[in-house]
Amino acid sequence: MSKPFHLAWFLSQGFGPKHWRSMWPGSASDMKRWMMPDLFIDLAKGMDRACMDYMIIEDSSNVPYTYRGSHDSYLQYASSAPKLDPAVLVPWLAQATKTVGLVPTLSVSEYPPYLAARLINSLDHVTEGRIGWNCVTGSNDGAAQNYGHDKHRPHDERYDVADEFADVLTKLWEAWDEDAVVLDPTIPMFADGKKVRPIHHEGKYFKVRGPINAPRGPQGRVPIVQAGGSPVGKKFAAKWADTIITEGVSVERMKEYREEVRRSAVAIGRNPDDIKLLFLCYPIIDTTMEAARERRRLEEADSLAHMDLHFATMSRLTGIDFSKFDLDTPLPDTLTTNGHQSSLAKWLGKTPRELVRTFSNKGGLDYTGTPDHVAGLMQDIMQEVGGDGFLLFNPTFDRRYVMEVCDGLVPELQRRGLTRKAYAHKHLADNLKEF
Repeated sequence: MSKPFHLAWFLSQGFGPKHWRSMWPGSASDMKRWMMPDLFIDLAKGMDRACMDYMIIEDSSNVPYTYRGSHDSYLQYASSAPKLDPAVLVPWLAQATKTVGLVPTLSVSEYPPYLAARLINSLDHVTEGRIGWNCVTGSNDGAAQNYGHDKHRPHDERYDVADEFADVLTKLWEAWDEDAVVLDPTIPMFADGKKVRPIHHEGKYFKVRGPINAPRGPQGRVPIVQAGGSPVGKKFAAKWADTIITEGVSVERMKEYREEVRRSAVAIGRNPDDIKLLFLCYPIIDTTMEAARERRRLEEADSLAHMDLHFATMSRLTGIDFSKFDLDTPLPDTLTTNGHQSSLAKWLGKTPRELVRTFSNKGGLDYTGTPDHVAGLMQDIMQEVGGDGFLLFNPTFDRRYVMEVCDGLVPELQRRGLTRKAYAHKHLADNLKEF
């Protein structure tokens, strides 16, 4: 029997418009009130029913302009903009659910460490231990310019910054001992000052006195999520991440990535089983194989009809204007980026038109079919890879899609004994380590 694996959800395109172009857009009120939490609450409730580990809320904080030197395409398709702050959404989702983990994205390029540590600690308290931190380094120079910089630091140095940043946050989260809060009115003593310490951090990039001005959260050091794809990114993830999210382009590459991360973890003294590696998975589920394949075909046709949407996304990720390339000429191997190196690497040597076609399955394996078919495919893939689970996503999901996955696909996975049927723990950190 296959061992169980983890499920999480990547809220691609963050806290922004989702289903406004879908066949199931909901009411006109839904479309105009995209900034309200209703759709995301429905998703979180579905995830809670399905006993998934966590939802990552992606984020970026600029209106991109890389493609054709303009923000027009991004705003035309609501691609990467607009977005609201993910930390605002978390309490709404927490109030509507019981156990599912909630992971906002906070960039080390945009937050001072103390502010990030305090915000995450506060969210850990109010969610009663269900918070995580999606640690990103920032890659688009437009965002850097919104924070007073001309451009981002060089790619590898950004991970040096992130390394020190994560160290500072950990020290701040642990500056209060677990038993520092006495809460005895007869003495009186709320907290024992001997069990609370400043951290006096002075590093290359940050100087922080501490301590944080709130008690240790329910999880202490909250789980860290990371998506390192470059060599330096993978080393950072092996050191700091409790769960790593990455692409699932092929079984062979998935297996190689997992084995590399686990070797790196062992080399620095970590137990590799403490790192849960989740691979992106975009399932299309329907009652028959024919219906599911037709939906996939329609998505490919839509991609080819709106190429600017995908080229704009590629441009934002890399800082390269993809409007300048011929549609049917392979991208030159000489292209370089200070942005997402792993994304560019998988595009080199392919034509732009070919890449647009792959956007219909989001550049990964084809999870199209009935719940039984897709569950069997996921079972076989995860058995071959060795673990640890899948990161579901759909940038333009609607309520129908939530039900198809959470109430269609997941029950079949549960029937096969592949995913949990009930949460064993209250805290995100404990549920990640359950198996």
